[in-house]
Amino acid sequence: MNRREMLRSIAGGLSASVLGAPADLLGATAPKKTQLGVCIHSYMIRPAAERSSAKGGAFAEPMNFLEHCHGLGAGGIQVGLGTRDETYTSKLRRQAEAYEMFIEGIADLPGDPQVGAPAGVERFEAQVRTAKRAGAKVIRAVIMPGRRYETFDSAEQFRRSADRGRRSVELAEPVAAREGIRLAIENHKDQRVPEMLELLKRISSEYVGVCVDTGNSIALLEDPMEVVRAYAPWALSSHLKDMAVREYDDGLLLSEVLLGEGILNLPEMIGLLRRARPEVLFTLEMITRDPLKVPCLTEKYWATLAEVPGRDLARTLKMARANASKPPLPRVSHLPLDEQIRQEEENIKKCLGFARERLRL
Repeated sequence: MNRREMLRSIAGGLSASVLGAPADLLGATAPKKTQLGVCIHSYMIRPAAERSSAKGGAFAEPMNFLEHCHGLGAGGIQVGLGTRDETYTSKLRRQAEAYEMFIEGIADLPGDPQVGAPAGVERFEAQVRTAKRAGAKVIRAVIMPGRRYETFDSAEQFRRSADRGRRSVELAEPVAAREGIRLAIENHKDQRVPEMLELLKRISSEYVGVCVDTGNSIALLEDPMEVVRAYAPWALSSHLKDMAVREYDDGLLLSEVLLGEGILNLPEMIGLLRRARPEVLFTLEMITRDPLKVPCLTEKYWATLAEVPGRDLARTLKMARANASKPPLPRVSHLPLDEQIRQEEENIKKCLGFARERLRL
């Protein structure tokens, strides 16, 4: 039985208490409000289970997701809005305003016509207009999918992909500028700081900046505080997360963990971003999953990172040894699916509570 069949089989037997209405896992009393929003990517397990059940993925539908996060006391949502009519977007916007919650969109950049892919500019423009009508001021995007060290086997492959990504941003920028909405490109385990800044300076637009992820760049052997400091002037949005780390034979294991339980100095990071860009909004990206392998001691890892100085590897390994997680890094894949869903929900609730009580968010 493959994973898809397994999910369908298990999800079919899940009780309504797990895949039911937004109030199902919240209890009778709603928590106090926090300014911290929730990115839909904090929920990877539950939507996958629903897509494999009769519910068909209704949880990630923007209105449902807004209602669910309102019940958690979240300050907003970051979610793919797709292309929707004005009746829907007006309703979504009014509901978010009534809840005093923000909305940020997620969209794919238009493809690159120079390599034979559909340009997708019309599709992108329709998504931007949808997001604008829903009240979003920012849309998050990525230059390239996947993790650089897993996706590419050579520097030339990576270069071609980076060129396509740049051309996609060049296609997207006039649309964003025309509609008055900002495009926040995430540091997504794809480009290191010099590469991202070179792109931003080349585009040179107030409508293109960064969705600053506080933990991703560790996988590219970058110092997370220096990453936040470098991107702060360009910040349009932020994915807030905390990270735990341990070594393994081929490199590093990385895990998202509860805010305050990892190695990141979150108060200083938040301060850096707020001082540089007071208007920036923060969304939680707490992904409940097994540790990610960063095989930085293998030949393939360095196929696209040959220019990275050895001191960055040394510093990262030293950091990992000095801050190695004492408890085992969290793993969930061995758990029954309903328990994975419950743990995912509990992690998000705890992170929102920590943000409200300890981070002044």
